[in-house]
Amino acid sequence: MYAVTGATGQLGRLVIEALLKTIPADRIVAAVRDPEKGKDLAQHGVIVREADYSRPETLGPAFAGVEKLLLISSTEVVGRLPRHRAVIDAATQAGVSLIAYTSMLHAGTSPAMLADEHRQTEEVIAASGLPAVILRNGWYTENHLMAFPMALEYGAFVGAAKDGRFSSAARQDYAEAAAMVLASEGHAGKTYELAADQAYSLAELAAEVSRQSGKSVVYNDLSEAAYREVLTSAGLPSDLAGLLADADVAASCGALFDDSGALGRLIGRPTTLLQSMVAAAFRD
Repeated sequence: MYAVTGATGQLGRLVIEALLKTIPADRIVAAVRDPEKGKDLAQHGVIVREADYSRPETLGPAFAGVEKLLLISSTEVVGRLPRHRAVIDAATQAGVSLIAYTSMLHAGTSPAMLADEHRQTEEVIAASGLPAVILRNGWYTENHLMAFPMALEYGAFVGAAKDGRFSSAARQDYAEAAAMVLASEGHAGKTYELAADQAYSLAELAAEVSRQSGKSVVYNDLSEAAYREVLTSAGLPSDLAGLLADADVAASCGALFDDSGALGRLIGRPTTLLQSMVAAAFRD
């Protein structure tokens, strides 16, 4: 059987959908914190089991009979490592034969604070002895498009990335890659740096939005502190605002750029174009 943790989250649902194209529903376990939220998956024949990262007693039963497990990193911005460790320990005890983990692009060397717990999780997986594949996901293009309405209203994107380039991809692309790794063989022991075929700066993102909207939209580069203040003023928790501002600074140093093409090769098609995602954002 194949299990996906966080299966009712934004990425998890897409992974389940991709798996269903090649794997029978009764061979897929949606491991979720709240089984009520997985009722729609159960209606499609997917096995829904409770698996709460913060309640280790739920994890062993959730992974019973599972051969391949996708550990989708916790959405907590700090304190993720103990939750991930609990999943890894439970997977080891359950006899899982392969664990895949959604890490962060260049986690082994990235200066971004967001990479720290990903790097530590990779180390815990390595120490566990479980056969593993590390999926180092780049930035999600959706992260930038969340600012789309405000950018249109005020005529500007803001950030602290200078002219750093983002090889960000669509969540759908990362989901298909994860499903491919679970559903096929030959991935154990590999680390994939996953990023889009196309990279862009935030100034280029603003120019694309301007082109498609017909409105003047620019990119205003701020200091890390000023950008953090903008994010907290918009209602983000201070911890998250600090991590996102730090990630922009890391991007200015190349931390979120990659041109290996590994993502496109895994999914067997070109990655989703920025232009297409901006167009879709307008439709939404």
